[in-house]
Amino acid sequence: MVLALAACSSTPKDITAGWSPDRIYSEARDEANAGAWDKAIGLFEKLEGRAAGTPLAQQAQVEKAFAQYRNGDKPQALATLDRFMRLHPASPGVDYALYLKGLVNFNDNTGLFSFITSQDLSERDQKAAKDAYESFKELTSRFPDSKYTPDARQRMVYIVNSLAAYEVHVANYYVSRGAYVAAVNRAQQAIADYQGVPAVEEALAILVKSYDAMNMPQLRDDARRVLEKNYPNSRFLKTAEEQAKTQSSWWKFW
Repeated sequence: MVLALAACSSTPKDITAGWSPDRIYSEARDEANAGAWDKAIGLFEKLEGRAAGTPLAQQAQVEKAFAQYRNGDKPQALATLDRFMRLHPASPGVDYALYLKGLVNFNDNTGLFSFITSQDLSERDQKAAKDAYESFKELTSRFPDSKYTPDARQRMVYIVNSLAAYEVHVANYYVSRGAYVAAVNRAQQAIADYQGVPAVEEALAILVKSYDAMNMPQLRDDARRVLEKNYPNSRFLKTAEEQAKTQSSWWKFW
């Protein structure tokens, strides 16, 4: 009996027991505004149970996902958003849920430009960026008039440009290692998957350089013609011309 009483006395008291759902929501928002994300998450979870089946519970679920995201718990935030969209496909908050899901992946700490570290570029994973793009794409197609759509479109452009730049950076990495076949494959992938983005110019230049290094003059010249046609003022063409002039002067001098 003594042990049972001790166990009961050690049970944490629920301070929200007598609170209305509106008060719980207000307190949760206050904690979130103060940056106390753990406390906000706990209160939003209380509200989900206390106001189950109401629009307020749906709001709590979405705001809990945001709090989880700001608290650094990306997997839980994504799981909460997926659950919300699965349970409430007709909710007016679905557009925000899609936007937030894209934002969570967009701001993933393993982001697009972490290739400036010493990690092997061929082993980097771009899944988060691609997942962000898919969420933003679904948002813009399903909710073209959403207030979140303009920003989502801008982020989609950034993601595409960044993914292409990443492929080109990896191709350059392979060139620096003398792995010209791998460099050609990554440059071709950038050209095929991300047509019209700025990084394509450098991808074509990598093809020219790699084919030249592999002594494949026909493919080199084909790639150069495409580069000249699409980017007649390319800095990569100027570099090649300057190298050719240097070689010619060297020959005449000696």
